[in-house]
Amino acid sequence: MAKNKSEKVSIKLKRSLIGSTQAQIKVVRALGLKKTNDVVEHTASPTIMGMVNKVPHLLEVVSQ
Repeated sequence: MAKNKSEKVSIKLKRSLIGSTQAQIKVVRALGLKKTNDVVEHTASPTIMGMVNKVPHLLEVVSQ
């Protein structure tokens, strides 16, 4: 997890949302991802990491 409060993670939507449940789509949208291959950068907080853990099959996470 984030030892430093300013540690960033890049999150990439690697799979399409077609066939996903409404709850999964809402989590992905809340992260700021709209299209396949979109990349966003967030602080590695427990909230963000919990959202990522809800849809790990759709996302790719890269720590920086």
